[in-house]
Amino acid sequence: MSGVLLGMPGPWAEDFREPSDPYTTKIGGLPDWPLSKEAIQANLLQCAACGSKLCLVAQSKAVKIEERLLFILGCLTPKCGSTWRVLRVQKIHDAATLSAVAQNTSWREDVNGDDEDDLDLEELAKALFEAGTLASNSKKPLSNQKTNTAASASPNHRASVVDIDTPVVPCFYIYTEKERSSGDLSSICSNYSSLSIKENASDVEDHSQESWEKEQYEYDKALNADRTYLKFKKRLDAYPEQCFRYSYGGKPVLAAADEIYPGRCRLCGGIRKFEMQLMPPVLYFLQEALDDGKRQLVENWDWMTLVVYTCSESCSGMIEQDKNNSNGWIVAEESVVAQCEKSMPIPLSYLS
Repeated sequence: MSGVLLGMPGPWAEDFREPSDPYTTKIGGLPDWPLSKEAIQANLLQCAACGSKLCLVAQSKAVKIEERLLFILGCLTPKCGSTWRVLRVQKIHDAATLSAVAQNTSWREDVNGDDEDDLDLEELAKALFEAGTLASNSKKPLSNQKTNTAASASPNHRASVVDIDTPVVPCFYIYTEKERSSGDLSSICSNYSSLSIKENASDVEDHSQESWEKEQYEYDKALNADRTYLKFKKRLDAYPEQCFRYSYGGKPVLAAADEIYPGRCRLCGGIRKFEMQLMPPVLYFLQEALDDGKRQLVENWDWMTLVVYTCSESCSGMIEQDKNNSNGWIVAEESVVAQCEKSMPIPLSYLS
């Protein structure tokens, strides 16, 4: 995957419920909606399985349209934890503006050289996090001590009443880092592939040799099955603290070779494209920040990655929105796919 921005851990929030600017990129805490919460359909903020209120897992400024945000939500109810939801919140633009933006942001499909990659990534980083948190400037690593570096927030958001009813997980801020290119990923498993036996090999007269080849073949099949996971782990090992990967229109790094069907946009019927994915260190940091008595809140979250797909047109469709409370924003549900740890061939050590 080329042109990837990594979300790296910054400081802890002083108060896990502290308000921040909607354009802040963070893990946990309360969602910083750019519109009145009452303007959002209540069912979008509830677990589809148990009906409980969903908590914020991650919040990020997106890139395809300037005023466009992503909110990833999850369920904290014990023995549930089965609902994941991503909401695309964006300012309504007219058709001409959307068309112009779509043309200007097709860079992911047209990148051909390293120079272009560097230029696009600089623009992407600027657009993606220009209104981010102080964590973006300090780039301090996470620690067990909460740092007094709340994200900069507008007076309107700081003056708002803190929501004490919505469940929260520990909150920390995110800064971004460009992932270094590591060449062709196919080389990752070249050493494993060399163990393969050739099909249609010449007949072997020695029965013991035939038995060995059969065992080797079975071993090779297992290695091939795990190749996707090995690529995933290699990417993770390169940046062990990465909390998310952002590459609009790129390709996710999957933990299992499952077929993923993100579905089509419910508003316009268009295709969805990959935009970002959460990585396992998110779970590690959240568990480490919780007391033993509260750690079970996130222990039911056994995903290895949450993969987010969004409408390729960033459409607004025919969304019915309360204009008095929405301030010109629309809320659209997109697709999030969870690949769970239980399906992985080898658990990651820091999650065990």
